[in-house]
Amino acid sequence: MQQPFTSRDVVALTGITPRQLQWWDERRIVVPARQGHRRLYSMEDLAEVAVICELRQRGFSLQRVRKVMRFLQREFGKRLAETVSGASEYHLLTDGKTLYLETSPRQIVDILKNARQPMLTICLSDTVRQVRAEMRAKQSSSANTSGSLRKVRQAS
Repeated sequence: MQQPFTSRDVVALTGITPRQLQWWDERRIVVPARQGHRRLYSMEDLAEVAVICELRQRGFSLQRVRKVMRFLQREFGKRLAETVSGASEYHLLTDGKTLYLETSPRQIVDILKNARQPMLTICLSDTVRQVRAEMRAKQSSSANTSGSLRKVRQAS
């Protein structure tokens, strides 16, 4: 099992503010596990926060984002990170007003209904990979720092 992420980790990896993260928990958008008063986020939670942040940056309201998350959960029966981590590539397509889910080159599902404009893409798989790469880089830099500290202590 992977070590959980603290709120501070999620903020550092995604750029969300601590207050936004708390508010999303209160509104049950992304609900982490609890250890006392501490919120602990799984990799799936972290991936969802990253994708929601990207959709919000593109101008989608939280209400619309919730609708997308419910659709993915209902249609695939899995969390977002589980849905995009397989061999297939899923993409959210948007014209700025409507969201579609491309599940294969031949299948695009209208999530929010009715759009007739050109669409832009948000690659969910790439977003999850990017967060994982940043996480690995942070873990390796902290491991190098703690190893250097041990060497300094041993030398003194």
